[in-house]
Amino acid sequence: MGKSKGKPENFGNQESRDLNDQLSFRVTKEMKEAVKAKEDPPEFCRRAIQKALDEEK
Repeated sequence: MGKSKGKPENFGNQESRDLNDQLSFRVTKEMKEAVKAKEDPPEFCRRAIQKALDEEK
């Protein structure tokens, strides 16, 4: 079985949206712990960022 890293179908995304880029930023220890406690931390972060971007429009 191959690695699931970077394949959109493994993240519930549309096929046309590749997850090839990475984003890195600093957070507090408490924020990191809260995010890591989520069932799917990467997807949680993607949704939170997209929601903030949508609200700016």
